[in-house]
Amino acid sequence: MGKSYSDLKSHTDFYTYKIIDDNTESLVKIQVGDKFYSPIDLSSFILKELKQRAEHILKTPVNKAVITVPAYFNDAQRQATRDAGKLAGLDVLRIINEPTAASLAYGLGVDAAEHKIIAVYDLGGGTFDVSILRLAGGIFEVLSTHGDTYLGGDDMDNAIADYWIKKNGISVDELKQNKSLAQSLRLAAEEAKKHLSSNENFFSDLNGDRLTISKIEFETLIQPLIDKTLHSCKAALKDAGLSTNEINSVVMVGGSTRVPLVKKSVSEFFGKEVNDSVNPDEVVALGAAIQADILAGNNKQTLLLDITPLSLGIETSGGLMDVLIPRNSKIPSRASRQYTTQIDGQPGMRISVYQGERDLVTDNRKLAEFNLKGIPGMPAGLPKVEVGFLINADGILNVSAKELRSGVEQSIEVKPQYGITDADVEKMLMDSITHAKDDIAARALAEAKSEGEQLLKTTERFLQKNTAMLSKEELLQTAAAMQALQLSLTMEDKNLVHSKIEELNNISRPYAERVMDEAIAQAMKGKSI
Repeated sequence: MGKSYSDLKSHTDFYTYKIIDDNTESLVKIQVGDKFYSPIDLSSFILKELKQRAEHILKTPVNKAVITVPAYFNDAQRQATRDAGKLAGLDVLRIINEPTAASLAYGLGVDAAEHKIIAVYDLGGGTFDVSILRLAGGIFEVLSTHGDTYLGGDDMDNAIADYWIKKNGISVDELKQNKSLAQSLRLAAEEAKKHLSSNENFFSDLNGDRLTISKIEFETLIQPLIDKTLHSCKAALKDAGLSTNEINSVVMVGGSTRVPLVKKSVSEFFGKEVNDSVNPDEVVALGAAIQADILAGNNKQTLLLDITPLSLGIETSGGLMDVLIPRNSKIPSRASRQYTTQIDGQPGMRISVYQGERDLVTDNRKLAEFNLKGIPGMPAGLPKVEVGFLINADGILNVSAKELRSGVEQSIEVKPQYGITDADVEKMLMDSITHAKDDIAARALAEAKSEGEQLLKTTERFLQKNTAMLSKEELLQTAAAMQALQLSLTMEDKNLVHSKIEELNNISRPYAERVMDEAIAQAMKGKSI
């Protein structure tokens, strides 16, 4: 969610499906048949299904939601989560951190006078993270977070399975050929893990093989995994500048925290009893429900801070709204993001500020506009313009833009709520939900076209410089692919544009790599490393 291809390059072999896009700035896409989906699209399918299930059980329409995300999610990942919710027909009232939700579920933060430092230890099936929170005046502040996105209960199952493979002399080739055996072994390992949480020994049979393991053997196998989580706890404390005796409460989250050795080890590390009184599988969802209860006005004891009624952002290429401060953000609030130029030698940049929930700026309310002038002449993509939004306690928005390489700066002050009524806000919110599908489709098409135009410009520049190094066949293939992409940009079909981008990438990638290799070889000639 919210990640670009460059974020995933080191992990692309881990996935069983093809990830599309070498464009380092774009969100990744996954190809299914002849259609291209972003993680936002796929996440929206899950949220839509959950929405329908909730409506079936509650016997009433569900249009608003509180969604939890890991504490380490950045702004792009949180915005992607909001977009997925909107596409599923949900008005996302709050995006809250999972550790904060867990703390709420344990009754922490209900008393506004409470001051505590909380450690949230979250060990699930496939991921682990630990977060250190400061709770003061009913506000949760994440001091630090650490973890491992490839460590969890599945690793415990694998440790048991590997133990049985060695003990029973099961060959790796046999497991590769017999997928049913491998799956049965994994399921038996998971059963053993759960059984040993309350028993001393586990016995089972699998295709004539006797599967046995004791609690002591199990704990010996998983100790290195638990030690890894404790190293993360140590790192999180160091990042927060705290010691274990400054932690007031340790909250346990995730199904894998049911393993007795996990509880014992964490308790010994922090020097206090862990708080595991709430179902670890449900604790985050329960915290989100408590937050929703507060927003619905049913919980009058908890104070909600002033918030922004509508999202604030700027116009980007293709007439898209790029949100910097999402609606319902607490006031005061600050956010910034970096942008760049699209044309070589571009001397200025127009910053247009908008308010609203729609994906295209034409459907939102324009608040202000100014020009950042004096950007030194540089190739497209080289300038770094940081746009910053700051809303003070009075709701006044200050927008600044600064070109980081030259120091050129400009700012403007606007009142985001001036001249807008509650009815206007409500109408804008309803429009964003009603037109969510059309808006997301329009955004996806605009982004695809922008990406295609950028690729055509890049390829054209590359050909001008390196024509002599390409064969006639390569030049003809590239020209045909460029023409096909150019034609697709005139049509209103996102998947067609993506497929033509992919075709041009596949044709140009081999010779682009060859030219790069030759350039590096020439530069390194006669030099040693």
